[in-house]
Amino acid sequence: MLQKSTTNNLEAFWMPFTANRQFKQAPRMLVAARDMHYTTDDGRQILDGAAGLWCCNAGHGRPKIVEAIQKQAAELDYAPAFQMGHPKAFEFASKLVAMAPAGMDHVFFTNSGSESVETALKMALAYHRVKGEGSRTRLLGRERGYHGVNFGGISVGGIVGNRKMFGTLLTGVDHIRHTHDPARNTFSRGQPEHGVEFADELERLVTLHDASTIAALIIEPVAGSTGVLVPPKGYLQRIREICDKHGILLIFDEVITGFGRLGAPFAADYFGVTPDIMTTAKGVTNGTVPMGAVFVKGEIYDAFMNGPEHLIEFAHGYTYSGSPLAAAAGLATLETYQEEGLLTRGAELADYWAGALWSLKGLPHVVDLRNCGLIAGIELEPIAGQPGKRGFSAFLKGFEDGILIRTTGDIIALSPPLIIEKHQIDELFGKIAEILKSLD
Repeated sequence: MLQKSTTNNLEAFWMPFTANRQFKQAPRMLVAARDMHYTTDDGRQILDGAAGLWCCNAGHGRPKIVEAIQKQAAELDYAPAFQMGHPKAFEFASKLVAMAPAGMDHVFFTNSGSESVETALKMALAYHRVKGEGSRTRLLGRERGYHGVNFGGISVGGIVGNRKMFGTLLTGVDHIRHTHDPARNTFSRGQPEHGVEFADELERLVTLHDASTIAALIIEPVAGSTGVLVPPKGYLQRIREICDKHGILLIFDEVITGFGRLGAPFAADYFGVTPDIMTTAKGVTNGTVPMGAVFVKGEIYDAFMNGPEHLIEFAHGYTYSGSPLAAAAGLATLETYQEEGLLTRGAELADYWAGALWSLKGLPHVVDLRNCGLIAGIELEPIAGQPGKRGFSAFLKGFEDGILIRTTGDIIALSPPLIIEKHQIDELFGKIAEILKSLD
């Protein structure tokens, strides 16, 4: 039995995206993790139904990744990222582009999904400028979209709680509508049948602003943090067509969907739609060392490679871009994914996963179920006058009952490590069923 934490002063740490006062009255402390489970400070095992925070796709404490990080820390702890390099960053970038959709030939390293989004937006603006189309300065996002928490990300994002406290945000930003259509698509298994026409919202904004002012559109192929919104059939294909028609760059935010979450390496593979720029993070190192990777098509990179060779082509980067520890962790993560077939394992489990999810239909408070690959969304009817409370109660009961689930408002979002077994899927949904029956 592990010793209970002796930490008794929790005030110094202002916790992110947390109800700080509630947590500090009844802390939920994790002290160890292995494979599919966390261990709490009182020795309980918690089945991870959320891959940590959508990031530990290969599970926890994986030996190859742990060993790579330990070895790298002893060999080369840090190397400057500006005007210098180290071999593992280049090796990792080469292996990433080898598994990326065709034509995405270059990778720019960041430290998080938020930084990946900022990088992608700046790339889009700068690309049009170097191409002689400097009037293309407008950025488009989508309602209910989540693109991290930096100013660019919350500007193109569309989650009101992440935006309302921070003033006017970036100027020159507009949004297309979200794809959620409960009147026609409630309890859709996989991609909804209705809603391809929502893509035509992009044409409306082109008419309003003129294509010559629009640099890029950024969307999540599957919107995760807003509560698992799966794109209607044909929607992403139509978005791609409209962007091509008007010379608008299409950015896929694959921070959640990348690295096997849908049963393919990327959502771009799963849906058969290749963007111009693709943001990733989380699963790129299995959540072990902070890192993000922005994939770009070759023609975007090549557009910058002009002018005197001694000058910096793209004035952007981070102290820790492609850091040695992150690159080592990433290489070991890719090896783990490939050796265990994890980038496609979600496809093998998808039907079983969906069946377990659909066993919840008809239980108290469930108003919709949504799924794609190894992601699930369980939408609950809100308590009148107290939005989010029923979802938060489900989260707390889950922790008490030995499962980690993610809630966003009154929606339970599930995305387990890709190593999950069928009996663990049964355990996860069985406990959720009991929780739903017990909620007020």
